Amino acid sequence: MLRIATLIWIMLATTLAGIALLVVVTVPSLAGRATEFIPIACAAAIIVAMPLSYLVARRIAKVAV
Repeated sequence: MLRIATLIWIMLATTLAGIALLVVVTVPSLAGRATEFIPIACAAAIIVAMPLSYLVARRIAKVAV
């Protein structure tokens, strides 16, 4: 299940980081300090993706059995 979770994490972290990046760039109050907020938003997205990918992998493994 760890292999499945890792593959899901790669895709999910990339997607969430892209969404976080778009939010920082499109919100005017955040865009002014984008150089500070982009790394923070992407790191937060990567961290949030870890438990989510485990939950998705567990659901996939449960259905596959």
